[in-house]
Amino acid sequence: MRTFPDDLARAQQEWSATYRRLARRPGCTELRRRLYQLSTQTFFHPCWQQRRPSPAAWWELRDLGRRSDGPVRERLRR
Repeated sequence: MRTFPDDLARAQQEWSATYRRLARRPGCTELRRRLYQLSTQTFFHPCWQQRRPSPAAWWELRDLGRRSDGPVRERLRR
């Protein structure tokens, strides 16, 4: 498993939570704006500057964001 910077992992975790909230309240402009901000934050994160992530890296990051079993720091070490 790859290791991701804490801020990137937290942004992805927040993205997943925001997406779930938006699914329950589809017309909420505030949630759509936040989702857009988080998408930009994860896609243009400095750790991707040298090389764009592979599909597998995106998959791992998304999976990390979806799980809610403990703090991000602990999940990064598994």
